[in-house]
Amino acid sequence: MSKPFKFKAFTVNQDRCAMKIGTDGVLLGAWTSIKHDPFNVLDIGAGTGLLSLMIAQRSGAKQIEAIEIDDDAFEQCSENFENSLWNDRLFCYHASLLEYVEEVKDTFDLIICNPPFYSEDYKTENKSRDLARFNDAMPFKHIIYAVAHLLSENGLFSIIIPKKEEISFIKLASSIGLYPQRILNVKGNLDSKTKRSLIEFTYHETAVKTSELIIETSRHIYTQDYIDLTKDFYLKM
Repeated sequence: MSKPFKFKAFTVNQDRCAMKIGTDGVLLGAWTSIKHDPFNVLDIGAGTGLLSLMIAQRSGAKQIEAIEIDDDAFEQCSENFENSLWNDRLFCYHASLLEYVEEVKDTFDLIICNPPFYSEDYKTENKSRDLARFNDAMPFKHIIYAVAHLLSENGLFSIIIPKKEEISFIKLASSIGLYPQRILNVKGNLDSKTKRSLIEFTYHETAVKTSELIIETSRHIYTQDYIDLTKDFYLKM
């Protein structure tokens, strides 16, 4: 049974969620810009609710909605929201992304997504874990379709994807007039390959600000950049 993950300002129970708290989610929640002071936020594929909780801690957004299709994850996400300091601003919908798009007429100032990555052919015996991990449960095309319908004119869309998917995903986003504004390339350590790309999109074409983040100098010895980015959240930073 997975232990609750304690952050500085909130605790995330994750024993009923297929995908546990990981570096990807924390990076995205900490890096995503809130400089435009979003009024409302949408978290696509919420899982434990981590991203929504992080944005609630960082911003004054009045309405933070999360979508989660898996039954157990939905219930756990809702409980994590209810147990937080910001439960009056957080709400989780039990729906698929496409169902949500059909039902909701609002647009959002910030859309954030830590999607399933693994589009390899194999599957495990755990359907919940497969649903959370595999790209076919939430194809990138569905995410872009949803953003096209739900992002406000001056809103930001922020996502973390494998580095190898970066060019194709940017091309897909451009098909609906979304342009990258900031890109953060993430490496585990100085000698490792770039593993993840965090990309922030807007409807307004601007010069792209690209930067790099290295997480560790050696095992469990974190770089100052990583500490600075995550210190408001991790207990030991």
